[in-house]
Amino acid sequence: MTAPATSTTATRGLLYVHSAPSALCPHVEWAVGGVLGAAVNLEWIPQPAQPGTYRAELSWTGSVGTAAAVASALRGWNHLRFEITEEPTASSEGERFSYTPDLGVFHAVTGLHGDIMIPEDRLKATVVKASLGGDDLMTAIDKLLGKPWDDELETFRYAGEGAPVRWLHQVV
Repeated sequence: MTAPATSTTATRGLLYVHSAPSALCPHVEWAVGGVLGAAVNLEWIPQPAQPGTYRAELSWTGSVGTAAAVASALRGWNHLRFEITEEPTASSEGERFSYTPDLGVFHAVTGLHGDIMIPEDRLKATVVKASLGGDDLMTAIDKLLGKPWDDELETFRYAGEGAPVRWLHQVV
């Protein structure tokens, strides 16, 4: 598996594996390495928020679309929680993906400073659905901003403060 051919523009990002059981850790490394085109050996440390699981962080460099490819490779794995970000470039927006077993994948386009950018049509559709008896407007906007994912992952994020970050550059 090679990195996506979406663009030759280089970008970088961070992968946070918030929790993975020990049996899943080598599979995560293999999947991420397959996308990045290089072996990945993460430094797994115990995740105090969920005993029996481990966490790791990886800073990566690759082509635009790499975060989406990693998220696709890892989504759907039971007992895995992760986030991956991709920085914006001169020709692309940034991205953020969050995953939990209960909620699935959340994807957002991010601006230069990491703010979530909600497309106009999605915002309008959310307002219309709320006015027709769907979720109340604040709950619907919270979903657009990924609040349910943030709420679930927050405990895992704090448990990982001070964890080492490893840099890996994609083989191009």
